[in-house]
Amino acid sequence: MNRQTGGGPLAVGYALLFFAFLFGPLIIMVITAFNSSSFPRVTPWECFTTEWFGVLFGNGRLMNGLLNSVVIGIGVVLIAVPIGLAGALALSELGPKLRAALYTVLITPILVPGVVLGISTIVFWGALGRSVGAGYDSMFFNGMFLTLIGQVTFIAAYAMLVFIARLQRFDPTLTEAALDLGATPGQAFVKILLPFLAPAIGSAAFLTLLASFENYNTTVFTIMADSTFTTALASKVRLGTDPSLSALAVIIIGITLIGAIVNEAWTRRAEALRSGCAARSAVYGNPALAVIVHPATVLVLLLGLVGYLAWSGTQHDAGVCKQQILDEKLARQEQLLEEQRQRIRDQKAAEEATGTVTKPASPSAFGGAFNGLAPSPAAPATPATPKAPSAFGGAFNNLAPKTD
Repeated sequence: MNRQTGGGPLAVGYALLFFAFLFGPLIIMVITAFNSSSFPRVTPWECFTTEWFGVLFGNGRLMNGLLNSVVIGIGVVLIAVPIGLAGALALSELGPKLRAALYTVLITPILVPGVVLGISTIVFWGALGRSVGAGYDSMFFNGMFLTLIGQVTFIAAYAMLVFIARLQRFDPTLTEAALDLGATPGQAFVKILLPFLAPAIGSAAFLTLLASFENYNTTVFTIMADSTFTTALASKVRLGTDPSLSALAVIIIGITLIGAIVNEAWTRRAEALRSGCAARSAVYGNPALAVIVHPATVLVLLLGLVGYLAWSGTQHDAGVCKQQILDEKLARQEQLLEEQRQRIRDQKAAEEATGTVTKPASPSAFGGAFNGLAPSPAAPATPATPKAPSAFGGAFNNLAPKTD
């Protein structure tokens, strides 16, 4: 008996919950980025606005942190990718026992907590700078340099793992054949091994860039007085959030979608070129169609669409809507005040009709809660007999002996 799978109500419900959990926060952030409310919220909806994107770009600390993150990320890519490639090649040339030992050494930085890496980076380079007599304005105490070095110590291991996975599919007899035919080791590496590793190089570069950009645990210690985009964003969230962070999420989502669509166009084009003549002619036989489906064309069209949407957003004026919302809030506030005044008037009218007078409120800040603790008025004191004037102003009058 054949059983159908994947179509039950339970599976459908699970899939809906899964996608709601996965994409729900993204949808909410996209909506809140265009709500004029000063606090990120979906309801109640006030006015459609794009002003939060301007607030985001007008934040000098975030923009400076973004620039620092880009500089550090590029530096990490330029250093971590060659180190990871060297480590992967070394592991591929060693025996099993020595390979296991070296692999353990190279992979250990990933297992070390980021806090430990950050503090150890500061301590090591600070001690090294003091030992050579370097001042505090040298690179040994520079936050950008320390962050770059601190991130490379563990991000290079990520790149190495990518290269190891790629080298497992490489046939070493290709380089051996090239060497037998008279090629030098450098030529064999450049002509054979490097083209084979090209996809892995791109993947490792992208992975290391993202790992550097989003790192916080190590960076928060090594950046010193400077800030990266991640640390600046974290400090902004601690001090109070606003929809400008939702605008940032919209930008990140847009960049991700554009990259995914362009990559899909590139992949399909490569598959079409590798397929038979019929498939190639069906897609690229028409020159116009070939231009439209080209990844560069897709990228230009998507960027043009984003530019048009951004321009349209700047042309929208939410001032009238925001003023209307403000007037409604003021009217509602005045209505509540009038209702309160009416209740006071009704209460006074009821008191006058029944002859009951409400005790006036105490002027005390505590509502008269401590009035019962006030001391009772003392009885008038009997006038004391005047004493002879003293040279000490009467300071020792109480020491005088009592008269019988």
